[in-house]
Amino acid sequence: MNLVLLVFAMGAVTFVPRMLPMVILQKIKLPSFVNRFLKFIPFAALGALIFPGVLTSTGPDNLTSAVLGSVISVILALNNTNIMLVVAGGILGAFIGNIYL
Repeated sequence: MNLVLLVFAMGAVTFVPRMLPMVILQKIKLPSFVNRFLKFIPFAALGALIFPGVLTSTGPDNLTSAVLGSVISVILALNNTNIMLVVAGGILGAFIGNIYL
C-alpha cells in the first residue's frame, strides 16, 4: 500500500469520529444538565490520566512521599498559586517525603 494513501487513511480514521459529533450536534439544543455534564469530561479525563502516574512517580516502595507531594500540589492549586509553583511544590514535597519518610 502506498505510504501517502496510508497516512491519509489514518488521518480520516482519526478525523471522522471527532468531527462527526460536532456536525450532528451542531443544530441540536442539548438540555442544560447534559451541557453541565459535558463540561466536566476534560477534568475527569485529565485526572484519570495523571493520577496513576502520580502514585507511581516515586517508585512502588515510597507511596507516602508521592501522596505528600500530591497533597501539597492540590493545596497550592486550590489557593490559585502559579502553575510553576504548584509543580515545584509537588516535586519538593515528594523529595522531602522521600528523604524523611
